[in-house]
Amino acid sequence: MAFCAYFFIGLVMINCFMFIYTRITPYNEWQLIKENNSSAAAAFSGAILGYVIPLASAAINSVSLLDYLIWGAIALVVQLIIYGGVRVYMPKLSNKIADGNIAAGVFMGAASLAGGILNAACMTW
Repeated sequence: MAFCAYFFIGLVMINCFMFIYTRITPYNEWQLIKENNSSAAAAFSGAILGYVIPLASAAINSVSLLDYLIWGAIALVVQLIIYGGVRVYMPKLSNKIADGNIAAGVFMGAASLAGGILNAACMTW
């Protein structure tokens, strides 16, 4: 029963993350990916993995479903902060990703993944 609760709540949190993340970015990830934009795919995939890794850590380390939800929300905020930070560092990041600049997409994806790994490590005790 606990497996189902954590797993399905996790799926809901991942979907919420993807919904919020795609509303924060000024481009349409889904459309760009459908158009074979590798830059958008790399950036969005990194963001999803950067969210799921700490979410998995939260599932392992949480003491209750409420604890899991709170850490899931923190992981979401961390990913949004990482996106904002990279945009400060690379002001034209969104345009580059929308234009298919692979380097920009890979950098964004790697930053999201690195932030997620660090976030997951900080959730352990």
